[in-house]
Amino acid sequence: MRKTIERRSGVALWRQIADGMRLAINNGDYDDTGMMPSEATLAETFGVNRHTVRSALASLADEGMVRSVQGVGTLIERRDRLTFPISRRTRFSQGLGGQAKELEGRLVHQTIEPASPIVAKALNLATGIGCVRLETVGIADGKPISAATSYFPADRFSMIGDVYARTGSITRALAELGIDDYVRCSTEISASHAEGIDLRLLKLSPGAILLVTTSVNADTDGRPIQYSRSRFAADRVRFFVET
Repeated sequence: MRKTIERRSGVALWRQIADGMRLAINNGDYDDTGMMPSEATLAETFGVNRHTVRSALASLADEGMVRSVQGVGTLIERRDRLTFPISRRTRFSQGLGGQAKELEGRLVHQTIEPASPIVAKALNLATGIGCVRLETVGIADGKPISAATSYFPADRFSMIGDVYARTGSITRALAELGIDDYVRCSTEISASHAEGIDLRLLKLSPGAILLVTTSVNADTDGRPIQYSRSRFAADRVRFFVET
């Protein structure tokens, strides 16, 4: 069946086709064979030339989703997605515990900056109040799973970046700074294309899909302590919302 692509959308045709292939792979559309259809078949399906199909397959190969086998075709690399639960006590390490042998949190950058109106509202602060911003990457078995931008009130957590760099865990860092427990107040889930620094941090190719969570955590007294925007590689993680 012919797939529809938008030729005047401003998005490159190869990228639209890569998105369609990625979705089909994640949906298990090719599970019967474990192989991608031939370039000729894909070109006919999407109504483009084979060169455009090759560009789309090359981007998926860069992501590790497919692999070209000489004389055989394009093999789909089997990669089971991790299940990440979202609940009242969402934790990266606990959520993925048992699904990966090694979990690691890596600090990419830290700074103290004035709270923007969005951050101030989430943390119940006045606009312009100092906040610690952390850029981090969550890694499972050597593979980057998520990249996150997190904000914390600087008057309470000025040292959280240094502690996180040492412990590799937001939960352990908060515990060292006097927060033994905290709860999830809200989580908003959306999707977007990976771009900019996320392509490098998550080792993705342009056009890869991200699952995005925007969340607020609070201490047991109800005071907001963390506002985060986390980006997960959609082909590596599925969300499970616990109630």
